[in-house]
Amino acid sequence: MCQLVKLSTIACKAPHKVQYYKSQRNAIMSTFAEFIESKPAMDEQLSNVEHYTVMLCDALYLDIKRQTLAWHTTALEKNDSDSEYHQRKIAEINNNGVDHEFYIESGRKYYKLIHQTGQGGSRSVHCFVDKKTGEVYKSASWKAPAKGVRYNLLDDSSREECYARADWAGGYLYIR
Repeated sequence: MCQLVKLSTIACKAPHKVQYYKSQRNAIMSTFAEFIESKPAMDEQLSNVEHYTVMLCDALYLDIKRQTLAWHTTALEKNDSDSEYHQRKIAEINNNGVDHEFYIESGRKYYKLIHQTGQGGSRSVHCFVDKKTGEVYKSASWKAPAKGVRYNLLDDSSREECYARADWAGGYLYIR
């Protein structure tokens, strides 16, 4: 008799469990369907973050080029004793650009913007950009960002402020 009660209890619970699994399966299916619907938007966001990160590299390169030209031009205006050198450097910069490079290394979670001086010269991490959210972080070390978001490349106003304030030395990344 005791076993019959157990069997009837199990039999009673089994349809309930099956129903529970069915409803859970439907919930998973609807979540997967939502995932499939949102996949193109997520892919576009990831693509935008990469594009805006490349644009940040370009802004940094243009800043160092502008500042180097300004330095040589100021030296010429002050009648520096080595004016021939400065004229030659200005012509070289206008024709070939500066001997600095900003490029991206892709990690698991972040894009790492690296500043390299010259061919085979020193390298340093300029900043980190979160691949999913577009958040820009100052670098704390070669491998990790500092705490605190500085800019968000997916937000139009924040992105424009980032590009406008971007300087090759990274002063715009300090929290004020």
